Amino acid sequence: MLRYFYISILFFGILFLVDCRKDKALSNYGNYPNDIGQIMVLQCATTGCHNSASALASAGLDLTTWESMFKGTSTGSSVIPFRSDFSSLCYFINTYSDLGPINIPNMPLNKQHLNYNEVKRINDWINAGAPDINGAIKWADNPLRKKVYVTNQGCDVVTVFDSETNLPMRFITVGRISNTIEVPHQIKVSPDGQFWYVVFVNSNYMQKYRCSDDSFVGEVNLNNFFDWNTLVISDDSKRAYCVSWVSSGVVISVDLDQMKVINFNFPYFFPHGVALNATNDTLYVTGQTGNYIMKIDTSLATTQTITLDGLPPSSASSLDPHEILISQDKQSFYITCQTSNEVRVFNIASQSVTKVINVGTYPVEMAISTSKNKLFVTCMEDLTSFPGQHGSVSIIDLTSFAEQRIQVGFMPHGIGVDESKKLVYVASRNLLTTGPPPHHSAVCAGRNGFVSFIDLNTLTEKSNRTEISVDPYSVAVRK
Repeated sequence: MLRYFYISILFFGILFLVDCRKDKALSNYGNYPNDIGQIMVLQCATTGCHNSASALASAGLDLTTWESMFKGTSTGSSVIPFRSDFSSLCYFINTYSDLGPINIPNMPLNKQHLNYNEVKRINDWINAGAPDINGAIKWADNPLRKKVYVTNQGCDVVTVFDSETNLPMRFITVGRISNTIEVPHQIKVSPDGQFWYVVFVNSNYMQKYRCSDDSFVGEVNLNNFFDWNTLVISDDSKRAYCVSWVSSGVVISVDLDQMKVINFNFPYFFPHGVALNATNDTLYVTGQTGNYIMKIDTSLATTQTITLDGLPPSSASSLDPHEILISQDKQSFYITCQTSNEVRVFNIASQSVTKVINVGTYPVEMAISTSKNKLFVTCMEDLTSFPGQHGSVSIIDLTSFAEQRIQVGFMPHGIGVDESKKLVYVASRNLLTTGPPPHHSAVCAGRNGFVSFIDLNTLTEKSNRTEISVDPYSVAVRK
């Protein structure tokens, strides 16, 4: 009996030691895999660098634990699962040209640099999803996650934001041809929230991706035409209508289930924006150069030209209607006019303009907040409303049509409303050297742009902005 007693003590003692060793490993290395944690915790999350006490003075980056690392920095996410090439952490720890971009200052600061194997180990870990010690991958747990998508025209990627944290969570490469910039221009999420679609300026394809995991689903050849600028998706998520912005422009309809072309027609002179009416049987397309829009049945058989200023239709640059967006009650369209610096309200029943609203210079994209009954308009080339700044956002009250203007970003273009977080996402192209200097290098040629946020409750810009890749252009929200 005594022998069994000692055996029991030995057995539980071994369990205790095993448990202690496991807890110690997890505690010592911040829930990272042990080989990664030894680098992160022992060489990076140190006093005066990237531990919890010093993070505020180090761009907000806290590498003490796997969880704190994914809280991001003052400029966004330092680690993007599966993409070391878009993870700025890799740029600052790297001193080897064959392992990617090298940014100054090299980290660890004023200490011995990480050796080649250590840098490669972190790169490989991130490319495998940057899992924690138990294999969990950040932002991979919820297929219904609310997201915001931003195209980056200069790098052929789509930046995916997590709506909950407002942080970039993925970078998805789009396009089909390596070593060729295909310029992903506009992105749209289907009304059912299941898929997102992107069209390209320098490609004849539209591509389809699944929202649950942002995986590629399929693509369709848009009859070998190029310069695709905009698209609209039917309310049942089964049809898309795409517009090619050239002098002999094309409008094309696509079956989104089968990813095949249904019909197309041309020429339309520099068509650009496109919207559907309430019954989804009629398209309205802006004539980018001129004073008119086009009313086209969805079989693309008949076209009616409607002027927006009471004058005969003309292709001479006057109003230059750019984008078109249907109102909440589906009784009107809002139309940005780039040359006259206006938003015109077009009543569908009377086929006439009922309101003209002055906005900032060169209005481009629009988004509606249903909860606040406001229309947000990016004015990319506004240099006068806020001297010394480049661009503004006009906010229009959709009851009174009163307009107010705030300064947001640098060359703001794409815009989307996230009602769940009461935020407006504004994508700044930041193409000029007079714009804010990027925090880190781009992996593509050009300057990184950024996303700013407007608080829907206060209608003011929030203090933080998130740097992404080159030429952020279009914004789409998964609701």
